[in-house]
Amino acid sequence: MEKKSLAQQTAERLYSIIAAEGRFAPGEKLPNELALSRELGVSRATLREAIRTLAAQGALEVRRGKGTFVARGPEALDPFGFGALDRIRVRLRDLFELRSIFEPPAARLACRRATEEELRDILARGEEVERRIRAGEDRTQADWAFHTAIVRGAHNEFFTRLMPIIRQAVEAAITSGGHGAELAEDTLRDHALLLDFLRRRDGEGAEHAMAVHMLHSLDVMGLRG
Repeated sequence: MEKKSLAQQTAERLYSIIAAEGRFAPGEKLPNELALSRELGVSRATLREAIRTLAAQGALEVRRGKGTFVARGPEALDPFGFGALDRIRVRLRDLFELRSIFEPPAARLACRRATEEELRDILARGEEVERRIRAGEDRTQADWAFHTAIVRGAHNEFFTRLMPIIRQAVEAAITSGGHGAELAEDTLRDHALLLDFLRRRDGEGAEHAMAVHMLHSLDVMGLRG
């Protein structure tokens, strides 16, 4: 794999914070350079280079004397238009079938490409999902954070751009009703297997475990066919 520069990795992480985690809305100003560089654990020079990259891609807008802002155009952060889809009209099956295509290979790549810090983050997020399920708490944000951390660890720019659909699919599945308990039970079992493979950096096993997890979700919701 071609080794990415720290600035490229920082650009991907910043894009993921904006597009997948939704921390900043279109048109919103980013924190000042010092605060953001500290949060990302990079120098201000590296952050500036990452911002220039995202600005060139149209995801950020640098306004002289005012700061850096998230682009307002929806295509900048959602190039495939997933954000415009109405969850009610779009079938869950379509979302989960798309996830089943790209998330298993992403899990395999994450085993090979994720840094030690990224792998620790993936495992911690997976453990948080388990904790919330066992405590009877809402796991929606923890669940999509776990899956997006895996995709982020794959270090594939186009996979990263697909991450917004994970949020939409997870939220739609958990809130659609009628199968929450069974989904939670399957999630506990499937995530435990997936985490074991990720922990051992077993790419083939992680890919298979993720594919099984997607199929279980489709089966529980009665969407496979």
